[in-house]
Amino acid sequence: MKLSIERADLLKAVSQAQSVVERRNTIPILANVLIEAEGSDVSFRATDLDIEVVDKAAAMVERAGSTTVSATTLHEIVRKLPDGAQVTLTADSATGRLTVEAGRSNFSLATLPKEDFPVMATSEYATNFSAPAPVLRRLFDKSKFAISTEETRYYLNGVYMHVSDADGGQVLRCVATDGHRLARIDADLPEGAADMAGVIVPRKTVGEMRKLLDDDDMEIAVSVSETKVRFATPNITLTSKVIDGTFPDYTRVIPSGNTRKMEVDAADFARAVDRVATVSSERSRAVKLALDEDRLILSVNAPDSGAAEEELAVAYGDERLEIGFNAKYLLEIASQVDRENAVFLFNSSGDPTLMREGNDLSAVYVVMPMRV
Repeated sequence: MKLSIERADLLKAVSQAQSVVERRNTIPILANVLIEAEGSDVSFRATDLDIEVVDKAAAMVERAGSTTVSATTLHEIVRKLPDGAQVTLTADSATGRLTVEAGRSNFSLATLPKEDFPVMATSEYATNFSAPAPVLRRLFDKSKFAISTEETRYYLNGVYMHVSDADGGQVLRCVATDGHRLARIDADLPEGAADMAGVIVPRKTVGEMRKLLDDDDMEIAVSVSETKVRFATPNITLTSKVIDGTFPDYTRVIPSGNTRKMEVDAADFARAVDRVATVSSERSRAVKLALDEDRLILSVNAPDSGAAEEELAVAYGDERLEIGFNAKYLLEIASQVDRENAVFLFNSSGDPTLMREGNDLSAVYVVMPMRV
């Protein structure tokens, strides 16, 4: 195999591939990227057996062929090469080496046989549809903060993507929860997605997929089967196993009777929470919200380190309420708000609180209170 490729194209392709590779693995071939050159394209394939990414780039292929080489080493080399460099990759099967040349730099890397490289079994996808990158980006970006990190409740370690009924008809919905907070984000249902089975997209896949969604003009092809989900652009295909488990009935924890309404500037609120939380003890990070007519007092009382208090002007016309929250959860939810105003709906100091962005019902957040 022999090919030459622009450094920028090579770096983009290799960086996507190497981020999938697990740093600590017991199977040497999984640390490698499979390079396949044919026609006028070269593809880079990497896998951790749960996720597989294939990234295609245009190249001048002198001799078609394939080999596997350490993904991190190749990525580090390409990253350190000068901008605009033309990189030549030559695989020699007799010596089992891959030569990387650019200008006066020359590297010779050990390879492993391509036959050992595991390729993810193809799946019959029951549902295929496409959605604009900004739509998918919003669905996953706004929900991923609530993914659970508790391994025992593995079915909460991802974002539940499914079709659901909303007021205006069916929607494509993403939900994540860790038992303390919940995010539920809706988007218009793409054509062809109506029969999709609900799948739990793992946390690592959500992170990897996020890199595909940076280009606002891109249409992303989404394919879903019972065991796998695939996101593809013309150059990159990301295939992942889905979490084998049943996502709990989240509708039961979304309160519907919360009538005490507070409206506040989301950015001011986030900054105020951040300031008062500075003195709170790391373990609980509890912030108390005391609400009165058009006035909110945020306070923290940490016996070991001190106390803090800040007053904010809010729109609130209900009876007095005192309620406590974990500061980190409040900050994460407030940072999701794209609009100016955040609307909080309370019931009592012991019940879950609902938050949404202004009058927009397509993004709803729930956070559990804590005793303060």
